[in-house]
Amino acid sequence: MKNSPDLEPAGVRERLTSLRVALLQLHKTLLDAERSSYEASFGKISSPYQFLHLLTNDPWFAWLAPVTQLLAAMDQTLDAPEPLTAAGADALAGRMKTLLVPTESGEGFSRHYDEALQRHPEVLFAHVATTKLIRAQAAAKRAG
Repeated sequence: MKNSPDLEPAGVRERLTSLRVALLQLHKTLLDAERSSYEASFGKISSPYQFLHLLTNDPWFAWLAPVTQLLAAMDQTLDAPEPLTAAGADALAGRMKTLLVPTESGEGFSRHYDEALQRHPEVLFAHVATTKLIRAQAAAKRAG
C-alpha cells in the first residue's frame, strides 16, 4: 500500500509538496545562475550531458549538493509507502529553513548562497518567494 493519504494528517502532503515545488524552483534558478557564471569563466557548456557531468563532478557546482540532497529527501518522503507525518514534514521544513540562510562570512553552502543572491537578482527573487512560503506555513501552523 503506497502513500495512504487517508491516514495522514490533513494538509501535511500539500504543505510538503508546496515547499518542495518552491525549493525545486529555487534550485533551478541557482543551477541556471551558476551555469551562467561558469560559462562566463570557462566558455559555453556544449550539451546537457556535459552540464550533468559538471554538476556531478566539478567542484564549481559542489556547493549546490545540500539543496539537491534536501530535494531528494523530500521526494523520498513523499513517495514512501508509509503515510506522511506532521513531524516528518516539519523536520524537512526545518532543514529547508536552516539551509536557506545566506552568510557573507560563512563557509560552504551559506557563503556561496550569499554570493549567488548578491550576483543574480533572479536568485534573490526565488529566495524571497521561498522564504515567504516557509514563514507563511510556520505562521499558519502556529495559528492553527
